[in-house]
Amino acid sequence: MNDELYRQQIEGLDYQHFLVLYWTMVAEDKREGYNITNVFDDLKLSGVTRTKQSAVSYVETLKYLQFIELREQRNRKSLYLTEHGAKALMRLGEKFDILKSNYLETVK
Repeated sequence: MNDELYRQQIEGLDYQHFLVLYWTMVAEDKREGYNITNVFDDLKLSGVTRTKQSAVSYVETLKYLQFIELREQRNRKSLYLTEHGAKALMRLGEKFDILKSNYLETVK
């Protein structure tokens, strides 16, 4: 991947994108499915967005940039971090503060 293009893609991401990437990583660490409904609920409870349409757009953006993958899992599409997404998360982690996922805090 072109380094300059990759840098520009990461710089174009917002706090909401960072949170989705971060929560996806946490879900994978816990071996827990994390889907668009969970994203919406967490963003809404955090006061970051009010609409599911916004949550879907954040997920779709990350998918098209190939920072996450969506896989069918129990009739839902779960999010998974790609190698490029993990690198983006490391860069964005220097720029944004972490918020805990309400959903992931309630699962073991």
